[in-house]
Parts: sequence; C-alpha cells; structure tokens
Amino acid sequence: MNTIFSGIQPSGTITLGNYLGAMRHFVDLQEENQCYFCIVDQHAITVPQDRLKLRKNIRSLAALYLAVGIDPKKSTLFIQSEVPAHAQMGWIMQCVSYIGELERMTQFKDKSAGKEGVSSALLTYPPLMAADILLYNTDIVPVGEDQKQHLELTRNLAERFNSQHNDIFTIPEIQTPKVGARIMSLADPTKKMSKSDENVKSYISMLDDEKQIEKKIKSAVTDSEGEVRFDKEEKPAISNLLSIFSLVTDQSIEQLETTYKNQGYGTFKQELATAVIDKIRPIQTRYNELIESPELDDILDQGAEQAHRVANKTLKKAERAMGLGRKRK
Repeated sequence: MNTIFSGIQPSGTITLGNYLGAMRHFVDLQEENQCYFCIVDQHAITVPQDRLKLRKNIRSLAALYLAVGIDPKKSTLFIQSEVPAHAQMGWIMQCVSYIGELERMTQFKDKSAGKEGVSSALLTYPPLMAADILLYNTDIVPVGEDQKQHLELTRNLAERFNSQHNDIFTIPEIQTPKVGARIMSLADPTKKMSKSDENVKSYISMLDDEKQIEKKIKSAVTDSEGEVRFDKEEKPAISNLLSIFSLVTDQSIEQLETTYKNQGYGTFKQELATAVIDKIRPIQTRYNELIESPELDDILDQGAEQAHRVANKTLKKAERAMGLGRKRK
C-alpha cells in the first residue's frame, strides 16, 4: 500500500478543471492507498486574503472533497493550519533550501514579476509544500504539470536532508494523470482553466447553477471551421471541449468525433452542457447537505487528529537529526 498526499488551496471555488484533472482520481486512489488530502490554507495566505472569505472557502473545499467521493473512513481529510507540524517542518525545509533554487521557480517568477512589495512567502512557498508532503512519508504525489517543478525541488530537498543529517524522508514519486491533467480555459485554450481567472466565463465552477454552466459552455470559444475534431495544434478550443466531454461521460474522443461528425458546434455544445450538468448535480446535492452540518466539523476534527499523530512523529525525527531541542532519556 502506497501513501499518497495531495493539497489544494482554498483560494476560490473549485473548477471543473480541478475536478476532472485531480479530484475525481482521488476517489479511486483511496481504495488501495493510504491517502492524505489537505486543504492548504497556509499556502493561500502567500497573497492577501479576506479572512471571512478564506474561512468560507476552507469549509467549502472540505465539503467538496467529501461530495466528490472522498471517504473519511478510507482517507484523512484535514486543514493544514490545524496541524502545527506543517509550519514547523516548513522552517526546517527552508533551512536546507538555497535562495538560488527558490528564485528559479517558475511560479515565483510569474507571480512576482513587475510587482512591488512581494511577500517573502511567495519565495518560500516550495519548502512549505515540501514539508506538507514529507511529513507523511509520502510515496506518490498526484499533481498537474504546473506543479512538477515544485515536486522536483521537494525530492531534491529530501535527498539533501537525508544526505546531510539522517535518512529520515521518503523520496516521493510524481504522478501526473495521462488524461485530463490539464483542462484549459473556455475563453482562451492556451491557458489552464483557473479559479483565479478574472474572466468568469473562462471556467466552470463546481458550484455554478445549471443556467450558468449552459451559458458558459455555449459561449466557449471555438473556431471558424465548424468540424468537431480533436487536434490540439490546429483546433485547441474544440479539443479542450472534447476532452471535457470524454471525461464527464466516459466516452472515448473517437466515439464523440463519430457522434458529432457533420453536426456542427451548436448541437455539440448543447449536449456537452447537459453532460456536465448531469455530472455535477449529485456532487452539488451532497455538498449542500454537508456545508453547514456538524458532520463536516466532526470529519475535519478527526482528520486533524489523525494527521497530527503521523506528522508529529516525522517532525520529531527531523528535529533530532538536526540537533534541535533537548535530548531526552
């Protein structure tokens, strides 16, 4: 049995891209693995947050994890800030990180470019991410393409610590889903679908109502050709919509190409909207049952306790390996 860790920031409502690219795979992974699913709220504050909105987003994300099928009897679901070992191990990881390698991180360069008063946390985000993963002796980390660089750094930091101090950390493997790993924007198929996009038509939120979903899909950019055909280079927008359709219906892209041959984009988009709505509806029903329930709090309390027990053991080993604190008999 492998140990799997995944963390998602509560920085906005989860999109259909987040669900198809990551969360739906978690449901299968928990069947044969020890899974830790973390709401990484400490990562969210690397940029300014409204405290009330952040707390709402944390709770909402927890409810969505459960609504898509995460089972607290099989997996550990918890909030990062409720397990102090994450911040403590984050400091240790900073101490074995080099400024040069942190400055080379693509996300730091992108998020800090042209800005004044950039938070130092944007630079030290990757060591905290490494801490999140290494605390649980993680074997596999499922991530999108945009996080692979951070995962490579995590592996480097773990190897460096093990070499310099003691062989404490498991070196995690990176796992990127072959299909649906990168769902693109409905407004610009060259960009990843993102909950932080200022254009609300560019993404479908998992909490959008049926009319919103239908409207967004119908307004999604296409091309002038009028042929439903998968070709990422020549037809990136239609290819993205075909990927979404395939993932929400479990039909192959080839089947969909045959079904919508010579039908044009109107029928294709209408039936795609119906398929997305049918996929999301039961998730929203379960979400609404959970969001204000004591059941959600009980699950998060239990998850924090379980995570704390495991994380604290790893933290203590790392602290002893570095010579921190007193040696107790």
